[in-house]
Amino acid sequence: QHVIELDGGLFSIVDYTRVKPGKGGAYLKTKLRNLKTGATADKSFRAGEKINKAYLDESKIEYLYRADNLYYFLDKENYEELILTDSQV
Repeated sequence: QHVIELDGGLFSIVDYTRVKPGKGGAYLKTKLRNLKTGATADKSFRAGEKINKAYLDESKIEYLYRADNLYYFLDKENYEELILTDSQV
């Protein structure tokens, strides 16, 4: 699964089509799913347009508690504490 960073959010590429019109430059038509909200959207990218690929790690963590605007989690594999802010969650 390919995930990109776009407009401050993370999106998975659900589907894509390369389009080469008779006139004009080629472009990529995509269907994207917002990883935070689950909403889908169509977006086109021109040939040569830069796209930021997101690199994600997956691990099993357990929610511990919340204090002020911080969320505390425990990584179940190495028992390290992970602290995230409201905006990161």
